[in-house]
Parts: sequence; C-alpha cells; structure tokens
Amino acid sequence: MSNKLWEKNYGINEEIERFTVGRDREMDMYLAKYDVLGSMAHITMLESIGLLGSDELKALLAELKNIYAVCERGEFVIEDGVEDVHSQVELMLTRKLGDMGKKIHSGRSRNDQVLVDLKLFIRHEIRDIAMLVKVLFDELIEKSNQFKDVLMPGYTHLQVAMPSSFGLWFGAYAESLADDMLFLQAAWRMTNRNPLGSAAGYGSSFPLNRTMTTELLGFDTMNYNVVYAQMGRGKTERNVAFAMASIAGTVAKMAFDACMFNSQNFSFVKLPKECTTGSSIMPHKKNPDVFELIRAKCNKLQALPQQIVLIMNNLPCGYFRDLQIIKESFLPAFDELKDCLQMAAYIINKMEVNRNILDNKMYDLMFSVEEVNRLAAAGMPFRDAYKKVGLDIEAGQFVPDKNIHHTHEGSIGNLCNDKIQALMEQCLDGFHFEKMENAEKNLLK
Repeated sequence: MSNKLWEKNYGINEEIERFTVGRDREMDMYLAKYDVLGSMAHITMLESIGLLGSDELKALLAELKNIYAVCERGEFVIEDGVEDVHSQVELMLTRKLGDMGKKIHSGRSRNDQVLVDLKLFIRHEIRDIAMLVKVLFDELIEKSNQFKDVLMPGYTHLQVAMPSSFGLWFGAYAESLADDMLFLQAAWRMTNRNPLGSAAGYGSSFPLNRTMTTELLGFDTMNYNVVYAQMGRGKTERNVAFAMASIAGTVAKMAFDACMFNSQNFSFVKLPKECTTGSSIMPHKKNPDVFELIRAKCNKLQALPQQIVLIMNNLPCGYFRDLQIIKESFLPAFDELKDCLQMAAYIINKMEVNRNILDNKMYDLMFSVEEVNRLAAAGMPFRDAYKKVGLDIEAGQFVPDKNIHHTHEGSIGNLCNDKIQALMEQCLDGFHFEKMENAEKNLLK
C-alpha cells in the first residue's frame, strides 16, 4: 500500500520513486516530534476558525500527544510505502480516528509543514549547541584563570616571537566562542519566526490565524510575507550552518594548537591518556586522535554553508525539490558539532600544563622586545633600543629578564576574563529559550 498526500490514481516506477524519495524518510526521523507539535498548533487554530469541531480537536490532540510520546520513546517509524513523516503522522491519525485524521491538512501544504518542522527542530538544536558552547567556554575560562601566571612562547610565522601565557591561550579561545555565540544568536533570531500559514508559498483562502500559531509554538514573530516564508527554505539552513561553522572554526584551531603543543618538540601540554592512542609498531607513541578527529570533523562542518549555498544558489522564488537534498548534509551536522564540543570540553578539563617551558634557553630570545621596551621607557629612542638589542643578540650578549610586567587590558597581567564572561552571559541571556520551552509544554499539557 502506498500512502502519499499528493497521490492520485496512477502508479509510479519504483526506481523513480527510490530516486525521488532518496534519504528523505531517514532524514524525516529527525523531524517527527516537531511535525506533531506543528500539527497540534495548526489544528488548535483550525478549530478557532470553525474548520474543526471542539470534539474533533480534543480527539485529534489526544492522539497527537500519543504519537509525540512514541517519538520521545524512539519508537516512531515511517512505514514502507509511506513517503514522509507528514504522511506517516496523518496515517496514524486516520487509523485511530478515521476520516477525522484527514482534516489536519486543511490550510497548509507540505511546504510550510516541513518549514515549521525544520524551524522547531533547529530551535532545539541551537539551544543544545549554545549550552555545550557554554560548557567548553567555562572550562577554558577556568583553565585560563588557573594558569594565568604560567608563561609560554607566543609565535608569529611559527617562529618564537614574544612572551605569551596559558592564561592568554585558554582565554583567547574562550573569547572566540563568545563572538561565535553572536552568530548563533543571529541564526536563532532568524529561525525563530513562524512560516506556518504560508502553505505552498502563496497563502490560503481559509481565514487562517497565523498570530495564534505563532504564539502557540512560542515563535518570536512570523515570516509575514508568504512568498518570503518559502524563500526561507535553504536560507534558514545556510544561516544556521554559518553560525555552526564559526563555532567549528574556533574548535578546529584550538584542536590544532593542542595537537602541536602536545608533541614532543613542544611539550607544552599533556592530553588525557584516554584521548590518545598508541602506534601498532612504535611503543613510545601517544597520538592525539580525539583532537585530530575533532579537527577533521570541525573542518568538514566549515564546508557545510558552501554545500547549502551551491544547492540553493540558482533557484528562483518558490519551492523546488532540490531543497530536499539540503537535509542530508544539514540535519546530521548538529550531532557532529555537539559531539565535538563535548569531547573538546572533556579534554580541556583534563589537560595538564607544563609550568617549566621557559627553562629551555631556546626561548630566551622571545624576551628581546621586553628589553627594547625597557630601554625605550628609560628614555632611549625606540629605533636605537631596537638596534642595540639586535646587536647584543648577534654578539651573544643578550641576557633575558623573564620577570615581565604587562598591565594593559587583555594582556598577560590583565586578562579581562570577567569581561569576557560578561559578554558570554549577555549573549546567552538574549536567546530567551524559556519562551520556546514554555510554549511547547503548554501544547503538550
């Protein structure tokens, strides 16, 4: 038996069906419970405008709650011959409630149905990512404060350059995540607008109350123009992917640093042994596999926005089946980023720091700028001080003073971690996740 919302009375070649459906059933499993939530809000609105009776609404809501519970238990399946999640939910309703189940599709299309499903799904994933970014951020700030007085070489062109510190290194990635969170908040704000009621992209002759569904689902507002609501398909995913890529970029860079600093040539840090693996032939090896995989996965995530752009870039307004393919790259990406964030936070928490890096004389020359500045502060013109120190180095007469004193904002002696924490907290407070959470709880009461 075939169950398709659009089916008429002619058959379809099985190979064509396989090709057109693709991985859609698999991808729709991500959206199942959100399809139920969207349907609950939609039919509540339909009852308010007289397209459903109050008894019908009561029965449909009760059964949709049962289906939601099935989704939560991980028992929801899209059966053979059923095209997608929308068809499966409607089929489950009609089995229990007869023709009443067929009424839930009045005033909407699968186009706005999948749009609202995606947005409800993305909202939850953004919340989860924001929380995991905060966990990694907190670990970095804690380590920054703990090792703020431990000096390490700073590099330019991978050449030993000037004094840095573990306070600066850990704190730099914390502030980078605070900036990344701004991208995530922008993605949240664009996502958190209701497309339901745009139908196939041109609205409906039914007197839909879109303000009502917006409030029921806890959206901030709606996508007002129905054509633009449909144009948001692909654009929403692209913008969210850019935010994810920004976070992934920070984590990938940090992973590269940590792998390098863990190597014997640096020996700045020691990674937790459970996050390394040995060699099959070299008994001394401890390879930083977890951070290497994080780096690779995060680099792959940074390609995601370009994948989406290339799928949607040359499409005019209106719906096209091309957009279905975005799901295959986009929906699984959240789990991958969340895994990377969790692993990174674990490693940072367990990472050990070498407090005695500067005992090695190979790092003495990184204090040359300190000596130039000391002479300049005592009255010598900067260029003369620079030349003097350069000549001392060439003559082998340079003696470093490792007791440095940096005071300006953001420097070794004044990390401003409290300011960076305030930036992160301010950004997190701007999401207002509780509005979404409360709305969904009310629907499911």
